[in-house]
Amino acid sequence: MRLATAAVLIVPMLAAGQQRVTLSGYIQDAASGERLAAATVAIVGTSVGTYSNDYGFYSLSVVPGTYRLLVSYLGYESLDTTVQLKADLRLNVSLRPQARQLQELIVTSERSEDNIVQAEMGRFELPMEKLRTLPVVFGEQDLLKTIQLLPGVQGGTEGSTGYYVRGGGPDQNLILLDEATVYNASHLLGFFSVFNSDAILQATLFKEGMPANYGGRISSVLDITMKEGNSRQFHGTGGIGLIASRLTLEGPLVKDRSSFIVSGRRTYVDVLLRPWLNTTDFAGTAYYFYDLNAKLNYRFSDKDRLYLSGYFGRDIFSFKDDFISFSIPWGNTTTTLRWNHLFSDKLFMNATAVYADYQFSLTGNQEMVEFEVRSGIRDFHLKADFDFYPAADHHWQFGALYTYHVFQPQSVSGRSGETTFNPAGVDKRYAQEGAVYVHTQYDLTRRLRMSAGMRLSWFQQLGPATLYRYDAFSGEVVDSTVYKRGQVVKSYGSPEPRLLLRYRLGANDALKASYTLNQQYVHLVTNNGTTLPADLWVPSGLLVKPQIGHQWALGYFRNWLNNQLESSAEIYYKKLLNQIEFREGYTPRVNEVIEENFVYGNGWSYGLELYVAKKTGRYTGWAGYTLSYTRRRFPELNEGRPFPYRFDRRHNLAVVATARLSDRWEIGAQFVYNTGIAYTLPKQKYFIEGNVITFYEELNGFRLPPYHRLDVSATLRGKKSKPIQSDWTFGIYNVYNRQNVFFIYNEYEGIFLTDPTVTIKAKQVSLFPIIPSVTWNFRF
Repeated sequence: MRLATAAVLIVPMLAAGQQRVTLSGYIQDAASGERLAAATVAIVGTSVGTYSNDYGFYSLSVVPGTYRLLVSYLGYESLDTTVQLKADLRLNVSLRPQARQLQELIVTSERSEDNIVQAEMGRFELPMEKLRTLPVVFGEQDLLKTIQLLPGVQGGTEGSTGYYVRGGGPDQNLILLDEATVYNASHLLGFFSVFNSDAILQATLFKEGMPANYGGRISSVLDITMKEGNSRQFHGTGGIGLIASRLTLEGPLVKDRSSFIVSGRRTYVDVLLRPWLNTTDFAGTAYYFYDLNAKLNYRFSDKDRLYLSGYFGRDIFSFKDDFISFSIPWGNTTTTLRWNHLFSDKLFMNATAVYADYQFSLTGNQEMVEFEVRSGIRDFHLKADFDFYPAADHHWQFGALYTYHVFQPQSVSGRSGETTFNPAGVDKRYAQEGAVYVHTQYDLTRRLRMSAGMRLSWFQQLGPATLYRYDAFSGEVVDSTVYKRGQVVKSYGSPEPRLLLRYRLGANDALKASYTLNQQYVHLVTNNGTTLPADLWVPSGLLVKPQIGHQWALGYFRNWLNNQLESSAEIYYKKLLNQIEFREGYTPRVNEVIEENFVYGNGWSYGLELYVAKKTGRYTGWAGYTLSYTRRRFPELNEGRPFPYRFDRRHNLAVVATARLSDRWEIGAQFVYNTGIAYTLPKQKYFIEGNVITFYEELNGFRLPPYHRLDVSATLRGKKSKPIQSDWTFGIYNVYNRQNVFFIYNEYEGIFLTDPTVTIKAKQVSLFPIIPSVTWNFRF
């Protein structure tokens, strides 16, 4: 008996201690040299396999021997080869893009079983090439509008790019562009996103269970990667649409070693309207936006590579008439410097330095009065991430980060004649944030896989700052505390665990469960339901506590028809603590302490999400349905009773389909249906001493009509034999001209002073009718 027990203990130890060799390398596009992230590397006939990381690096440790190796990636020809491993081997793999005819016929590709093999839940990868045939308003491809078509993700108002994930707010979504935080992702007051599709390689959305290297938001992460640029040939792409044009240039600086990409986009609404405006009293009024993306990289060797990327975008709105003129510029600036280093075949590092800035300003004058309003946020960020591959079935990620924040919540300055107000300058807040993390994925048994992580985060508001104390009755300042530069005003910190489990039920289905805890230390506070450029970012501090998000989820995942179809059904519950709103009846005042106008409460959301998708072949698309309930409770709002969140939409349905009719023609269509958003309806109005007094129904107790819309598109591709290849994309937005509600206002009939029986009518404003569009895209 003792001998048998010893054998049970010793044999696994001997097997674990068996000599192993490591197969590692990079996976890249054979045509452009672009690194391919999340490509599959598998040993055929075994359960051994892995995926390339964000920079195309992979590593597998196995016992010496001869193996059949399969490397695959969606949209590329797979590599099926035999490797003899006697010692550590570096094998860099170049995959060729599949011809369109092959993509129609071949249904085996990268990660066909990912839906049931991986432990991740709520993760969606969005390659840009798959999104180009979807119909969009004005013909402008938009990543954020595509995200709104996924289950559990809701759009804001008509046409906007703001999105809400499982009952969370717009500030609870972390949006990264080459690891730089984008604080305002919208152009044209939310109708277009700042992401030029020609400059984007891919995007990954996490609705839950995000790996521990992500943090700082409590609802979701959208990680967007820019293209690296073609390291082998010079190319250009572009497009001319109804309201904007774009141009992208890319090519090698040193062939197979260094490359660049530069991509620009600009609207020309101002140019088209200028002749007409010059004949009116509004000559000088204009609006336009522009984007510029740029990226350089240099490969010193297989062990070292340097990346430098940046984004600069601005919206410019100016107004001028005979009485007043003003200008409103706003936008983002980001710069990212990254160094990849390979310490060994098993240890990969990426070190990152980031500068991110968002600024809003409004300057104007009227006769003798000049004024300026400014707000914004600026980050300086350092981060080191490591990937460690000790065994074929074990992958560790760990790292640390530090961010220094500079907040400018809101400041007003101006001059009237010889009088100047706010001469002291701009009011700012300062803070620092840091975290260390570790995350691992491991097969506990043949059927049970675990993905677990821990993130330890901390946050400090720093001086200079002044805390005022007020008299409870008069409201006058009675005392103050002054904090010097760099002095800690308030500190917060917390562990943030996340755990995901996958249990294989059979060859084609699996059960998954997850729990995630996140802390959020920076907050966007808005006085309306959309993410407008004037909204304010504020830090946690003495008055503002961090937001906390707990999320539990359980799902059943199944693939059908030899992995041609994947499906899932998930239920979730999310608990949100320390939510922030403006107090009831709040109106902005000049240079106020903005945090003193906040109220705090909690929220919760729960629901069911259904999803089915076909990602390969001649016909592709997906359908998603969400049944959800979202509530908030604030002691100072709605008499302390729970109320629906404004974007609590009971039913959300999206159906997306594309079909390749031939080598040249491709068509697409999408249909969306959403329950109307919650709305606070005026209940009664009284005319008292010349004033209109309004009494409202319960907060968000009324619903706007349902939102639904059908869009279609068709793409005609030019002949590939020409030196300049082109295609035409034709689209119709809102095919059946649905008059969806943009907002509601009250119209009064009668005169209050003379007619006590004034009639009040609610009026609906709709934004987009049926809109045809045409876009010409070209490549050379």
